[in-house]
Amino acid sequence: MASAAYSTIKLFAGSSHPELAHLVAKRLRIPLARASIIQPPSGETKITITESVRDYDVYILNTGAGEVNTHLMELCIMIHACKIASAKKITAVIPHFMYARQDKKDKSRAPITAKLVANMLREAGCDHVITMDLHASQIQGFFDVPVDNYTPNPP
Repeated sequence: MASAAYSTIKLFAGSSHPELAHLVAKRLRIPLARASIIQPPSGETKITITESVRDYDVYILNTGAGEVNTHLMELCIMIHACKIASAKKITAVIPHFMYARQDKKDKSRAPITAKLVANMLREAGCDHVITMDLHASQIQGFFDVPVDNYTPNPP
């Protein structure tokens, strides 16, 4: 049974780390929200949110480990799906931020890919980002939405 304090929260898990999402849901005493994530042979990602998110605060946990590009697209698609389904607020929980080490131009014509990822999340409809131990604190400035960067050790 969901705790009353968390009754307006839905927590979704991408495929990067479902075990972590289950542990977080258990800790919060809420059920993990349901979504279907399919990777057909075409290589495209197909996501269906299988429950209502209207007027809920939605948290989507997906991290930058393993198949980084796949997990980034999953996250963006899930954010967008929740946005167009009238979620009240969408928070991306990204323990290991994708492309965090590509935070500056180290050569001419080199992209700042961490900024691109920040833009992708915003354009998808993300309202807030929670991450851990960013490679460089300047990455927080790449976002036009609030970012909470938690460190494993106190400063």
